[in-house]
Amino acid sequence: MLPEVWERVLHEAGPYAHTMQFYFQGEPLLNKNLTQMVSEAHAIGLYTIVSTNAQAMTEETAEALIRAGLSRIIVSMDGLSQESYGAYRIGGDIQRCQDALRRLREAKDRLHSHTLIELQCLRLRTNEHEWNALKACYKDLGADRLTFKTAQLYDYENGNPLMPTDARNARYEKGADGHYHRKPLGRGCLRVWSGCVVTTTGEVLPCCYDKASSHTYGNILHTPLYELFTSQKANAFRRAALRGKPEICKNCGK
Repeated sequence: MLPEVWERVLHEAGPYAHTMQFYFQGEPLLNKNLTQMVSEAHAIGLYTIVSTNAQAMTEETAEALIRAGLSRIIVSMDGLSQESYGAYRIGGDIQRCQDALRRLREAKDRLHSHTLIELQCLRLRTNEHEWNALKACYKDLGADRLTFKTAQLYDYENGNPLMPTDARNARYEKGADGHYHRKPLGRGCLRVWSGCVVTTTGEVLPCCYDKASSHTYGNILHTPLYELFTSQKANAFRRAALRGKPEICKNCGK
């Protein structure tokens, strides 16, 4: 993130925000300034979250994040074997995830920290046979909490080999036309009223599902965040979200 963008975010969001999430469509551990940013957000009383694939987690990084006062860290590990994990995390190494959990736990215990270590697992057909075993061992791996999440898939209309066998654990269901559709989301969306995304270059987006920055409210370097968040453009998007109209809403997990 550009330093001037971070300064604006911290200064303008700090007095109003409760939580700051340090991730958006990328791997936050690749940001060499991450621990400093977490420390600065923690210093003004913000609840801080990092979500990582943990492939770049070293002992030094684990300790630095804990020392920075990080409130919660999510480690994505979709399974208990390399075969099940690698079906979705192409090129990933499950041992690195397990090493990261251990390193975080050791740093947390050594520093008497309250950082919440969360192991997150996507519900996939390739790992569903391991769910019960994961429930039984996640604390032994170093996590405080285990969370299961439905997987977002892009090629799902004709089915997908990663979809769980039990439709209750999938984000999609088969319709009368024989194709799969996103399950009904219901009315409304808390996310676009309670927060926003600021990209590394300062674009302010409605939520993390705007992966292509196609619904930007404007840039924080040109307009104060408060004005962008309460702008006509932002409110127009929210009205559309109530009706589930924006394309980005159609594959949402909330």
